Amino acid sequence: MKWLVRVDTRSGKISRTEATSEEMRWGGRMFIAKVLSREVPPICDPLGRNNKLIFAVGLLGDTPITTSGKLSVGAKSPLTHGVKEANTGGEAGKLLARCGIKALIFEDAPDKPMPRVLKLTATGAELIDAPELARKLVSETFSLLRKQYGPRAGLLCIGPAGEMTMAGAGVSVTDANDVQVRYAARGGLGAVMGSKGVKAIVVDDSGAEPATCMDPAAMKDAAREFAQVLLADPKTDNRHTFGTPAILALANELGLLPTRNFSSGSFEGAEALCGETVAKVIAERGGEGRSGVRCLRGCIIQCSNIFPNPSGKKSVASIQYENIALLGSNCGIGDLDDIAELNHLCNEVGVDTIEAGAALGVAMEGGVIPFGDAEGAKDLLRQIGQGTYLGRVLGNGSVMTGKILGVRRVPAVKGQAIPGYDPRALKGNGVTYVTSAMGADHTAGNGFETVRTIPPTGREGHIKSSLRLQIRAAILDSLGVCLFVRPAFIKKPEFFSRFFAARYGWKVSVDDVIRMGFDVLKTEQEFNRKAGVSAEFFDVPEFMRTEPLPPKNALFDIPLDEMQSLWTQEIPENVF
Repeated sequence: MKWLVRVDTRSGKISRTEATSEEMRWGGRMFIAKVLSREVPPICDPLGRNNKLIFAVGLLGDTPITTSGKLSVGAKSPLTHGVKEANTGGEAGKLLARCGIKALIFEDAPDKPMPRVLKLTATGAELIDAPELARKLVSETFSLLRKQYGPRAGLLCIGPAGEMTMAGAGVSVTDANDVQVRYAARGGLGAVMGSKGVKAIVVDDSGAEPATCMDPAAMKDAAREFAQVLLADPKTDNRHTFGTPAILALANELGLLPTRNFSSGSFEGAEALCGETVAKVIAERGGEGRSGVRCLRGCIIQCSNIFPNPSGKKSVASIQYENIALLGSNCGIGDLDDIAELNHLCNEVGVDTIEAGAALGVAMEGGVIPFGDAEGAKDLLRQIGQGTYLGRVLGNGSVMTGKILGVRRVPAVKGQAIPGYDPRALKGNGVTYVTSAMGADHTAGNGFETVRTIPPTGREGHIKSSLRLQIRAAILDSLGVCLFVRPAFIKKPEFFSRFFAARYGWKVSVDDVIRMGFDVLKTEQEFNRKAGVSAEFFDVPEFMRTEPLPPKNALFDIPLDEMQSLWTQEIPENVF
């Protein structure tokens, strides 16, 4: 991978240049952080001409390493007004790598936005007017693109929420069989894509040259051993069997499961929503339902699923913990079929399920509909796609919804909705939400994995742990691999050196990799400082410091200045 494709969305000019030796050392999240830092004015309008939308393949994106097809999407966020990277599975990331494309960068903005499709191949690119795709739902868009561009193409698109530049909009991606819809969901990146007048991206790798490694035999051996270590880890089997909903029962037990707009940490209907129940329902209904589904080619973890309706037809693929937590318990909704349909509607209109679920919870608290009203919630999501006034409010996220409706209790940090871990009962995640440039994003460094070793409601240990987890996430996001492969790196950190030597011929130590991850974080922090959204000005919501969270009656009590000390600490040695 060596090509950078830049698209001027005002003039339509497309350029293709070779990455410099320095840029070759950047991948995924790191590439996004560096380009934003160097090329985007930090105080620019996120939906204006000076912002850039970046699709970046990870450093290991063209290798046979399991999950290495993850694709990073980034820009200045219309939600947080700081740097934002979100990554996704699906087919497009691997196909971009096969085409030799390291990154795709959309620049400027059209004078009169209209839906366009960018078609990418191994040798060229073309920006095509597509008025027929205007305001189409995501499934309709993918269907039309598939008919036009054939079965091999990788597809990405936005829904009507992105076209209307709603700040809760994401970028959707299909898998190889058009069964699953994956999302680079967080931070409003779909709105940035809409502001560039781009409805969809088509990647066709026909005629692409096979990727080359410096030492193919060494890469094959290292990738095989890496997979074996991962398969031997019990977490892999658990995720394969139950998917991410596997953690819901424990989250409920620990009292950190968002319930009725974060007013409680446990939900009386949690048993009907847990991973075991999800897997059981899928097995009993049969038909198109499946557990243990991969979201991209070559993944051995296979933590996704196809959730069927009572007749066995696909309802949504995939139903995940975050979706159940924010669209389910957070809204007082305890029926899996209702949650699956809500999840599907979010996918269709093109919004982040976390942001949409939090906005629905705020709307319920504001009296728009009562908690537990699944049909009312479905109607509100449809209104997002229709662009009604209320739909536009909800589509712009939880903070906007709270402001318009006069609701004080809004679960968000840096303008972005808190995901499925209430920081009062998992204080490590509160530290990450506040200190990370990403705002309230569990994928920036999720403390849930430490609940057995660090008391989640205690005050000690969370700051050092958060820094370690944030560095780890930045590394994996820059390599373009899934966070769920971390057990293999934890057991054998030397895999880093082996992979870089086999792919590029680089001599890279584990310490070098850790410094790379820390560099990503510091680059993001500096962008946010210049953008005026430094972490010292964005605490957890006030109500989380004053309202005890049932059933543990926990408060978030780590002082803001104490959390800020995270960035003055030494780089930890035991990141992996």
